[in-house]
Amino acid sequence: MFGHRPEIKKPEQLVKMRAAGLVVQRALAAVTAEVRAGITTGELDAVAHDVIRSAGATPSFLNYGQVPGQPGFPGVTCISVNSEIVHGIPGDRTLADGDIVSVDCGAIVDGWHGDSAVSVIVGEGSAEVRALSDSTRDALWWGIAAARLGGHVSDISHAVEQHVRSLDVNYGIVTEYTGHGIGSAMHQPPDVPNVGKPGKGPKIVEGLCLAVEPMLTLGDPENTTLADEWTVVTQDGKPAAHWEHTMTVTAKGTWVLTAEDGGEDLLTKHGINFGPLAD
Repeated sequence: MFGHRPEIKKPEQLVKMRAAGLVVQRALAAVTAEVRAGITTGELDAVAHDVIRSAGATPSFLNYGQVPGQPGFPGVTCISVNSEIVHGIPGDRTLADGDIVSVDCGAIVDGWHGDSAVSVIVGEGSAEVRALSDSTRDALWWGIAAARLGGHVSDISHAVEQHVRSLDVNYGIVTEYTGHGIGSAMHQPPDVPNVGKPGKGPKIVEGLCLAVEPMLTLGDPENTTLADEWTVVTQDGKPAAHWEHTMTVTAKGTWVLTAEDGGEDLLTKHGINFGPLAD
């Protein structure tokens, strides 16, 4: 899991990743604003595509995994609904009141990637689904808050797991799919699991960029991949939520590259120094 050397970015490369992160943030904000009963996931995907192209950026996900004789991912976003955990293919599915919709998006600026995901509920939704989404988002921020220069990648994993285990609800933590290093490629070493003991894996150093992305379920986290070879669903059919940010730690503090404010508000609430290189 931790066997490959992570890519370390120079300050000017981090600034480009911030630019990519802001494109992703704007695309997700635009999609979130359009989520409603009656819209299709394909129409939401088109919204994200327009934002990315209008910014002069390139979608990270479109055709991802393409090899000779085998098409890559067909969407600009992964849109996963209800029991779909991750990698849902946008298309003609129409959203309904109460659905939980996880939208994962990536963009490239000058060869550097940003990656983020949000979960959005159509209408009011049930209290338990709202709590699932909120708990997943909170776990993401507890993980980000655990990152320190000189610490280890698994400190993030441990913080995510500890927060989830501290809750009154016995959420499932998906372990087969993890966060990851990110930079000149969308997925790089190291993996960033959502469970684990602290003090393991590569050290967190200046220039290391990570995508942290907890995925929680209302039931058993056991999952399977559908016949489309992309969409991952819970085996018990219960809902899932997915939140993600791309982040780095500078000498001044933590910088969340895909948050509009760089993460300043929530990092401050967690007692963490905020450390942008430029904004």
